[in-house]
Amino acid sequence: MRTTIRLNDKLLRQAKRQAAGSGRTMTAIIEDALRESLARRRRSPRGPRIRLTTVNGKGTLPGVDLDDSASLLDRMEE
Repeated sequence: MRTTIRLNDKLLRQAKRQAAGSGRTMTAIIEDALRESLARRRRSPRGPRIRLTTVNGKGTLPGVDLDDSASLLDRMEE
């Protein structure tokens, strides 16, 4: 299928250099880049959701941030 796209001049120059350097067509370069971009969006950026088991089902203590390892170490040393 034929279509018209507008590209930033610098991006177009880079794509042309890539095509010339690899012996491929601009169409092939653009198709591959688009496929790659679409495939990345389909992948889950976080992976599967993990549920942590807590004692008594009450969750973490107030003020505990599981993403802050330094803070966790401080709390464990208390």
